[in-house]
Amino acid sequence: MRFSIFTAAVIFFGASAAGRAEAAENWPQWRGPLGTGVAAAGQYPVKFSPQEGVAWKVDLPGKGSSTPAVWNDRIFLTCAIDEEDGVVCYDMQGKELWRKKLGEERPGKHRNGSGSNPSPVTDGKHVIGYFKSGTLACFDLEGKQQWKINLQEEFGPDTLWWDLGTSPVFANGCAVVAVVHTGDSYLAAFDLNTGEVKWKVPRKYECEEESDQTYSTPVVVKSDGKEVIVTWGADHLTGHDAADGKLLWESGNFNPENARAWRTIASVTVANGVAVVPYGRGKFLAGVRISGAGDITKSNRMWTKENIGADVPTAATRDGKVFVLGDTGHLTCVAIESGDALWSADLPRNRNKFYASPILAGDKLYCIREDGTVFVGQISDTGYKELAANEMGERIIACPVPVRGGLLIRGEEHLYRIEANGTAAK
Repeated sequence: MRFSIFTAAVIFFGASAAGRAEAAENWPQWRGPLGTGVAAAGQYPVKFSPQEGVAWKVDLPGKGSSTPAVWNDRIFLTCAIDEEDGVVCYDMQGKELWRKKLGEERPGKHRNGSGSNPSPVTDGKHVIGYFKSGTLACFDLEGKQQWKINLQEEFGPDTLWWDLGTSPVFANGCAVVAVVHTGDSYLAAFDLNTGEVKWKVPRKYECEEESDQTYSTPVVVKSDGKEVIVTWGADHLTGHDAADGKLLWESGNFNPENARAWRTIASVTVANGVAVVPYGRGKFLAGVRISGAGDITKSNRMWTKENIGADVPTAATRDGKVFVLGDTGHLTCVAIESGDALWSADLPRNRNKFYASPILAGDKLYCIREDGTVFVGQISDTGYKELAANEMGERIIACPVPVRGGLLIRGEEHLYRIEANGTAAK
């Protein structure tokens, strides 16, 4: 089955026809409607800077590494506010509509980390924010808090060595969070209207030290007639039924030598019924057919490639191809069915690395280096051509958000709206 942005909205939101079309025109979660890093068709900015092509920019209240979510005229973003966990809402003209604080922030440990690494998610009615502190909270679009729960207080402390980064996702009318770390790991689903725990299931595997720790985000897809939560971490890929959390299938053998410190950061990307799995700290890439039942380790592993992969950025996928951005800027286009490398290219070498995941908008690929350089390249069947290297002058860890012909860029200090006809920033 070939997936499109519209199909993504059908799978992810399961709402009315009008609601599905609306979702496709927005950026409701980290990496877009289906979590594949693909934007709706359109023309998007190529060359810009902090002074040129900027329709507006705003000073952010505090630090955060999360990617903004967009629904219609509203932009939702998490960050620290007065040393508390916070959610801020702007309109598409950069006017702040509301901001809410949720209690004491647990600040970041890594230089690129924060207490607000997880990205918010919205369905046009609810806005869910999740934080390193363990707080999971729901607001309506006007900023009224619907409910709040602290997962660490309810279910046990966070044992991750670094900054919590997994984002919540929507599945079967619930907000779902994966907590995969040393000790009691689990998936849990929370009713969107009440915050009630609808189900909570263990997800624990015995691993060597730190290899059981995960910062990746689940992907929700339709498979074998069910809505399935595909989760990667602790050396295993799993599929859980979104209705009740039941484990449908699991795939292992991603760490056959039981190596230490193979923690998981990059998430899987799923298309055409295949999960593309980055593992081994960027050394390997595998394709797994997500179907069947029970242990599918041997039956469903389609291919395994060495020296292709990424430790932190999550690949983008479209039209049967996967665009893998390595941490040092090596790009590889991989055929999803065979795992064959169709072409590769190298972005300019630099001591800084790529943490943000690549985003595809039309034939343009956006790749952001941690020093704030936004590379824009044109992709084709035969390769990658660099069009611009835009220096924004501040650290950027969040993914760019191409929406309605413009680009939202969330830096360490500012949120920018870039447009092809944008005026100089003031």
